[in-house]
Amino acid sequence: MQREGVRPNESVLVSVTTACANLGALAQGMWIHSFAKQNKLDSNPILATALVDMYSKCGYLELALSVFESIAAKDSASWNAIISGVAINGEAIMSLELFNKMVKAEVQPNDTTFVAVFTACTHARLVNKGLELFEQMNSLYGVEPKYEHHACMVDLLARAGRLEEAKTFIDNRMGGIGEGDANVWGALLNACRIYGNVEIGDEVWKRLANMRVSDSGTHVLSYNIYKEAGWENEAKGVRKLISESRIKKTPGCSVLEVDGMVEEFVAGDLSHPQAQEICRMLSSLFNVMHTLE
Repeated sequence: MQREGVRPNESVLVSVTTACANLGALAQGMWIHSFAKQNKLDSNPILATALVDMYSKCGYLELALSVFESIAAKDSASWNAIISGVAINGEAIMSLELFNKMVKAEVQPNDTTFVAVFTACTHARLVNKGLELFEQMNSLYGVEPKYEHHACMVDLLARAGRLEEAKTFIDNRMGGIGEGDANVWGALLNACRIYGNVEIGDEVWKRLANMRVSDSGTHVLSYNIYKEAGWENEAKGVRKLISESRIKKTPGCSVLEVDGMVEEFVAGDLSHPQAQEICRMLSSLFNVMHTLE
């Protein structure tokens, strides 16, 4: 576009900045920010919000806060971006403080705001605060809780080790395990594994097995729960179901930025144009590691 002499506008920069945020491509994102400043486009609130999101996802919280403070007319989107960005960077208390500032600024919170706030409460294990805000969503802020907000509550309770409460919440507020999805089951099963609660894990697994759920992650978690608890027969049962159902685990993916170039690698994938060179380099590194042992 630049080679053709076409000047990018704010919409183009927002799209590219969003792509940089999703890829973690900090160098390119900073270049876009610099370009926007030079061309006096950085005052655009939509672009500024995209920059807040990009810096947050790249782990540069100070830059995200700096851009946020520069926004003259902060709307719900810009507040959501910084509240979420602060939360994912482990600053839960600051995230809640920003939420309070948002309310004091008379900016109406929305669905996205509460997902970000609940994420902060989860990471800080502020269970009671999270539950309090959940109950206030509709009564105080006029936001009807949706499925994703209920799922956040399950995650909040499960990560804090309050597994019985999480299961009860699913049954009473979400229509039971059968109405949930892989994220809800995964949150509860993962907590069962962390806290060694094989009994609840077993109950959840049996419900999922009866429903013939095909999500690979829930099956792997269930297998690990049984295996680590020494329930060998149950573990074998899960493996048998995985084999008979031909359930395949989703391969892991890594995204790396090297010298300004973003590369994606998928486990076991040889479609990368430099696959042979990569394999040779890995083999060489393995040989060096064995030599050092």
